[in-house]
Amino acid sequence: MELQKLKAATEGLLFASGEEGLSKKQLAKVLDVDQTTVDVIVDELKYDYEHEQRGITIMQSADYFHLTTKPEHAPYFERLVQTPSSSRLSQAALETLAIIAYNQPITRTEIEEIRGVNSDGPVQTLISRQLIEEAGRKETSGRPILFITTTQFLSFFGLTSLDELPPLPEELLDENIELEADLFFEKFKNEEDDDL
Repeated sequence: MELQKLKAATEGLLFASGEEGLSKKQLAKVLDVDQTTVDVIVDELKYDYEHEQRGITIMQSADYFHLTTKPEHAPYFERLVQTPSSSRLSQAALETLAIIAYNQPITRTEIEEIRGVNSDGPVQTLISRQLIEEAGRKETSGRPILFITTTQFLSFFGLTSLDELPPLPEELLDENIELEADLFFEKFKNEEDDDL
């Protein structure tokens, strides 16, 4: 495969790998090239990112490569985070957050069993908004990650502790958890809409 195609494939692989990144060994295996060729590809990409008007760059941490934004663009990202529209949570994220708030610590599989749908997107959104965090691993087969709410969650909803979560009506305890999400977050969503 020619160098330009390898560069494009590497860029796509690094983008898809997200924060975890990929090691030189992983890139060599996936691209079916030797590690010296990976060095050449990564060096070429770094050069391109540094010498063109690009918004991303490659960061190396130990033997892992990651795509990341350039530090000089930080003010723009800060403004993005501070815009009102970016503070809104989707219905799926609100449902997932309610499930975690009332059932923490909880695994992604347990969340999906309650919601009945894949929850990867909402979980990632909540992690990126720092409303939930990993809290170790469950001592079961596969050792899945446990999620809990954060102090940012409390601040976001104006709570001082989890004890201030509104109690769930008895008739809802055995019903679909989505109703819990609607009940708990309805007033917060309405307040957000009023603020906009």
